[in-house]
Amino acid sequence: MKIAFTTLGCKLNFAESSALGKALLERGHTRAKQGEEADICIINTCSVTDTADHKDRQAIHRIRRQNPKAILIVTGCYAQLKPGEIAQIEGVDFVLGQDEKFHLPEFVKRLEDLKIRKFEDSKIRISPIREVEDFHGAYSKDDRTRCFLKVQDGCNYFCSYCTIPLARGKSRNPSIASVVKEAQEALKGGAKELILSGVNIGDFGRSTNERFIDLLKALDEISDVRIQNSDVRSQNLDVRSQNSDYRIRISSCEPNLLSDEIIDFVANSKHFAPHFHIPLQSGSNEVLKIMGRRYTRELFAERVAHIKRVMPHAFIGVDCMVGVRGETEECWRDYVDFIEQLPVSQLHVFTYSERANTRMLEMDLTVVPQKERERRSKELHAISARKTEAFYREHEGYEATVLWESTHKDGLMFGFTENYIKVSCPYDKTKANTFERLTI
Repeated sequence: MKIAFTTLGCKLNFAESSALGKALLERGHTRAKQGEEADICIINTCSVTDTADHKDRQAIHRIRRQNPKAILIVTGCYAQLKPGEIAQIEGVDFVLGQDEKFHLPEFVKRLEDLKIRKFEDSKIRISPIREVEDFHGAYSKDDRTRCFLKVQDGCNYFCSYCTIPLARGKSRNPSIASVVKEAQEALKGGAKELILSGVNIGDFGRSTNERFIDLLKALDEISDVRIQNSDVRSQNLDVRSQNSDYRIRISSCEPNLLSDEIIDFVANSKHFAPHFHIPLQSGSNEVLKIMGRRYTRELFAERVAHIKRVMPHAFIGVDCMVGVRGETEECWRDYVDFIEQLPVSQLHVFTYSERANTRMLEMDLTVVPQKERERRSKELHAISARKTEAFYREHEGYEATVLWESTHKDGLMFGFTENYIKVSCPYDKTKANTFERLTI
């Protein structure tokens, strides 16, 4: 059967879709080519905001129009949180929860055997997510250069504004040994960069009584793909990852879990890039308390300062949310002043939207009008643009190692340095998926 995947949302979703696609191909199915009508369409959804839900619905309608005869299966976070709402959308044949989606190969086999669009029971198949104990590993092979490696799933934090624990379940992880094995497979398959992904990756080890720092150390010691010439060193950047033919990045890690030990290890590692992504969410301690975050802005600032002490050229991305309930004008100005002073490289800005079954809706708090939320978002985006431009300007003339990607546009190809500066050069297909030393 011809299978088509549509994936929305985070890199974790993309890694999972890639793994499921691989499993289906191994069972003899094929991917529908672009413009070709599929037999089965699988939509892996996101539900982090109302906007994400809206995009999910748009995707469902679009895929149904493009594939009127296909069996349409919707899964992912939106499916887990609002299965009844999805089931009412015309053209949806099945709604599968987060755990059920990992049984897609068996599910598709049953569909193929029975040659029907519906089973004898409900088209909604959802398990209580907080009861799910299994971890399903995945890594994305769709981009040979960059591979998103799933090392953790779920979250136990239950922040007052967030539905992720309801959509993804409790925090769980595989063993270090199994992650290392998957990493080796990805590298042997041609990947040059691994990005450790999860919902709350700093919580790694909860299921296996291991530690996140020990996972990092184990991944740094994968030696069977290391090149012989290990004396290629940056004369300008304080990075170590260019002495090999692969590097590793850590995706978003909570500031209370990003310890000095982890930061110091990355600074002295062989393969880890000087690149951090840290959720702040608010620069106001009052709002952080309302949100149920597990740190203060002072701790956040300490983490950033420590990174800059041991890796002055590190790229630091920050998650920021605007317009949450309780974010008064005074809190907002306090937030902006704090962000302005932080030596970070980029802000990833989210506009708050009310989510059902979250504690924030039960609190008697100031509600920020939608237009004001949008205005605050624009203000942070402007600050982000200035900080990114300053970071780039600061590194003009520095030597760095670029990993070139295969994508190209208007005669140019693109790549990223170890500290996440995007560069371009005239397209040369022989450079794709290779490292090159150059001056920025």
